Amino acid sequence: MPVALEFNGLSYAVMMATPSDLEDFVRGFALTEGLAGTVADVQQIAIAETDLGYIARAQLSGLGVEQLTERVRTRVAESSCGLCGIENLEAIAKPLPRVPEHAPPTAEAIFAALSDLRGLQEINRRTGAAHGAGFADRSGTLRCVREDVGRHNAVDKLIGALADAGQEIAEGFVISTARCSYEIVEKVVRAGGTCLVTVSLPTSMAAERAKAAGLSLFCLARDDSFLEL
Repeated sequence: MPVALEFNGLSYAVMMATPSDLEDFVRGFALTEGLAGTVADVQQIAIAETDLGYIARAQLSGLGVEQLTERVRTRVAESSCGLCGIENLEAIAKPLPRVPEHAPPTAEAIFAALSDLRGLQEINRRTGAAHGAGFADRSGTLRCVREDVGRHNAVDKLIGALADAGQEIAEGFVISTARCSYEIVEKVVRAGGTCLVTVSLPTSMAAERAKAAGLSLFCLARDDSFLEL
């Protein structure tokens, strides 16, 4: 359904999303878009259902209304996202922050998390059409799972949920059931993550961005194999 995101009373984006865990979505979106520096900056979240979809409102602190106004742009993002405009071209040319030094997860941990993720995807089990994003600790135990029809939305929901719970994302790894796009790589890095596992191959841009940031990237993850980039 359409989910309109409003920050400080200003319309920022309309996303096509699964209307579940929308408060997590608001938090994660604000963090990965750079509108909020910490989850504490995202306050007074209110979700309203209308005849046309949902409106998700939040107040941002630590960010002036004038600065937010400069960043507001009209855009409709669907589950297959793309690039548009000089602003986005300039944004992806900027280097990502380097992730902290870390030890990558073991093969056993990756296989365990992937196996458990399938059983925890309740929406996908009912519909066969939802992406999942999960956070696993270093042993491969899944601590949090979020789902959405949009692969990027699922990651935003996960990041928002982890931030709200005070869970440091660098203490484990993110696993996604989606194709590894550059946007997912950037969201994980900006959230402070160090390791990303996906079930499909990355785009060339995703692989390049991950390498430049020092993100450990594991793709084509299966029950008994994966490709480490």
